[in-house]
Amino acid sequence: MIKKIIFLLFLSSAFVFSSCSFGSGRRLVSSEDKKADARIEQILEAIKAKDEGAIKALFSKQALVEIDDFDYGVDYLFDFFQGDVESWKRDKWSSDESIEKGKKSVMLRYWYTVSTNKEKYMFFVIDFTEDTINSNNAGLYTLRVIKAEDRDTQFTYWQDMNIAGIYKPKDNEKTGTTPAINP
Repeated sequence: MIKKIIFLLFLSSAFVFSSCSFGSGRRLVSSEDKKADARIEQILEAIKAKDEGAIKALFSKQALVEIDDFDYGVDYLFDFFQGDVESWKRDKWSSDESIEKGKKSVMLRYWYTVSTNKEKYMFFVIDFTEDTINSNNAGLYTLRVIKAEDRDTQFTYWQDMNIAGIYKPKDNEKTGTTPAINP
């Protein structure tokens, strides 16, 4: 009897763990993965088109209220990002969800490596993909784009990078004084 129970537990475990894959071993993609990928494509399209309106439309109303000079950030981004996108890949993502009185807020954080024909960049994004608690929060909050070579000096803990708007490094950030993490 104990052997049967152990066998059934093993069989159930094998089924549960194998259900994460289908077809030829492809992992199921979560909705957060899809949302992050769709958003990075929107960001890259807007950068390629140098479409300030499209970039602005991605940001939440709350972020736009907190940003001192949004146009300056967009101009910096368009000047900084060089070349045609050849590839991008998601390095990692994480999310937080809050539920209050039947309403929900989902904060998605994701890191991407983007290669162009001129440079390799890293993107860090904080995106409220859903917010029925406070609809003004829905949309991008943070967009940090750096050269991949500057990762150790311009990427830190996500809580430290949780700043409204488009990131532009200060001169002292190139000195390597900020703690770095690997996305």
